Amino acid sequence: MTVQTRLSAAEASLPDASSPDLSDGQKPAAPSALSRVWSWLGWGLALPGLAGVVLVPMDWSGQMMAMIAVIAALWVLRTLPNDEPGSPLRLLVLLLTAIVSLRYIAWRGLFTLNSSTLISTALAVILYLAEVYSVVISLLGALVNSTPLRRPSLMLADLPPETALPTVDVLIPTYNEPAEMLEVTLRAALQIQYPADLLRVYLLDDGGTDAKIAQVDPENAAAAQARRTTLQALCHRLGARYLTRAENSHAKAGNINSALAHTDGDLIVILDADHVPTGDFLNRTVPWMVKRPDVFLVQTPHFMINPDPIDRNLLQSFRRMPSENDMFYQTIQKGLDFWDSSFFCGSAAVLRRAPLMAIGGLAGQTITEDAETAITLHGQGLKSVYLDRPMVAGLNPETFTAFVIQRMRWAQGMTQILLLKRPFMAPGLSWFQRVGYMSSLLFWLFPFARMIFIFSPLAYLIGGFDVYNASTMQILAYTVPHVLAGYIMSDMLFGRTRWPLISEIYELMQSIFSLNALIKVVANPRHPSFVVTPKGDTMAEEFISPLAKPFYGLFVLVGIGFIFGGWRLWDDPVTRDMTMVVLVWNTLNFLTLTAALGALVERRQRRASPRMPAQQTGTVLTGAGVSCDIDDLSAGGARLLIDPSAPQIPRKGDLIRLAAPAPQAGRTVMLSCEVCSVFPLRRRLALGVRFVPATEAEANDAVVLAFGDSARWQFFLDRRVRPIAFTTALSMIFGLIWQPVLLHARMLRAAIRLPSCLQTRQGSTHE
Repeated sequence: MTVQTRLSAAEASLPDASSPDLSDGQKPAAPSALSRVWSWLGWGLALPGLAGVVLVPMDWSGQMMAMIAVIAALWVLRTLPNDEPGSPLRLLVLLLTAIVSLRYIAWRGLFTLNSSTLISTALAVILYLAEVYSVVISLLGALVNSTPLRRPSLMLADLPPETALPTVDVLIPTYNEPAEMLEVTLRAALQIQYPADLLRVYLLDDGGTDAKIAQVDPENAAAAQARRTTLQALCHRLGARYLTRAENSHAKAGNINSALAHTDGDLIVILDADHVPTGDFLNRTVPWMVKRPDVFLVQTPHFMINPDPIDRNLLQSFRRMPSENDMFYQTIQKGLDFWDSSFFCGSAAVLRRAPLMAIGGLAGQTITEDAETAITLHGQGLKSVYLDRPMVAGLNPETFTAFVIQRMRWAQGMTQILLLKRPFMAPGLSWFQRVGYMSSLLFWLFPFARMIFIFSPLAYLIGGFDVYNASTMQILAYTVPHVLAGYIMSDMLFGRTRWPLISEIYELMQSIFSLNALIKVVANPRHPSFVVTPKGDTMAEEFISPLAKPFYGLFVLVGIGFIFGGWRLWDDPVTRDMTMVVLVWNTLNFLTLTAALGALVERRQRRASPRMPAQQTGTVLTGAGVSCDIDDLSAGGARLLIDPSAPQIPRKGDLIRLAAPAPQAGRTVMLSCEVCSVFPLRRRLALGVRFVPATEAEANDAVVLAFGDSARWQFFLDRRVRPIAFTTALSMIFGLIWQPVLLHARMLRAAIRLPSCLQTRQGSTHE
């Protein structure tokens, strides 16, 4: 059974999904102040007693009996209703987990770090520090996400009729994105539902600055001039306003700050070049600014309409499993919001101009200007709001190289904030805001721990160093309960948005490259510079990522570990139990690493505009008209399903008209289409069509149909977000590990025969 088949079977067991036209009243109301007080009291009363319980002395047999009871209790508690913010059962699970993990860390520090040699002791301490880091991150995450905030729906119609609405400037910074991508974002921004006299849309072009046009290289100067001319014409045609500046200083933050000096809207919406807003974006965000003068930020999720390269190349489960960033936007940001710590994420947000200008605009000391700005404004006593409704659709990086560039920037920027801004002692922040920021910032140090967990078993198997000094019974009494409790807590907090083992693949693949980037930041916190993430790439053929070499080295090294482990089992009966434990550890690393190889084969991708699934009806206007289902949709085209017995079947090359309801706009749109393909699909006839708008209004309608309705995005997320069992995740990993090795072997053989072809492909990826 394939992974896709198993996922489909799991999906079939879920309750039937409701209509995509979700009502606004479905979300529970936000917790009252009493909920927050209860959480404070719960943690405040429990934490002092936690230390005493953690340090109660026990031998391994007493510890084992106690842990069996605790794990059994956790297993029962996790099945009971505990979703409500401030639920006593939820807090009890988190506290019991903290007891198990802290007893483990205390035992490790007091009794297992003694080794026979200095090198072994040093390696044992390094491993212990990585474990301490993991436990700290886990406990901070438990505290932050113990009571997630679910804000009620609030719309402009809920405001008093005499309310004066603020003016809004939509700022779209761009550097090297293609005009076709920018056109879609501009059209959507110009059609946001808001009084036209209060809304202005600006394109901030950092690719056509005066400095770029005046540069010495004539070819690059001509390209910059051509870009400026093209984008000026685009803005003039659509009704947007074009802004550029003298030089490219301070990257994105500098671009936006330059625009702030030439605009005057009360509120500022920031959208990345590939972030397309839905029609109700301001309808749902502005009311929070109107009703709450102390709110400086309303942040919404970054909803991605294409799979990231690890999903696309390896998992191929974009429609069936939560994406990698769902845990942050659907779980962690709501937890931070409860503690007044949800922060600016660079796009898909509304900011109040006055407090932003009071601090001189977006902060620019680090390359993550968004979170840095939020810390400064939170420190002034201002509030933030997080709305968990997806109302902005963006693009994930298409290649693994682009993915790594993006994640390295995030890791470096957040580490810069940790070292330069020091939120743990920043003035004006409350204690729970400090905890929230530290949880988010410290997370990005995971490459250090992840690589230590990869190399530690190899240090024992290959080098013979005692990195983990414990007996089998002690491991059963302390280590196993710690692992099980951590899984139970993670499943309760993040089970719907982070699947076990899958997340380990993502962390491993980022760690190899982010580790070096983090070391550079620690050595010189002011060194990193902003690097734009490439978006919108297409790949005509499959090829191995140019970043694959370190993974090959690790793959071979971990494989050698098994050879040495087998030799140790045969040669040293005294340490056989510990060798077996370490071999299990090495096996988990091997499975993760082998699966990761599959994500390093860049799959073919020829479509520049990703299509998202759609569940709505339409009419193909041919003669009397033929009803159809719109199966997938983008601003450039769609797949239509019609009955094969329909009286008039369009043929390839035909020009047709499509009539389809646009719920958010409250009308039916009419689009001219060219039929590009006709083929059978699921007992229907599928028409692949390309939109060929005849007028500007029709081009706007194509964007409205594809991107205008946030209920469509919400419906898609609700179907995709769900938990799976650990055994299911393990089965998925086993289903993934063999094909990548064979695929790499086949492609490497082809590369040896045609080295020049491989070199050309790799060079195009770097470009």
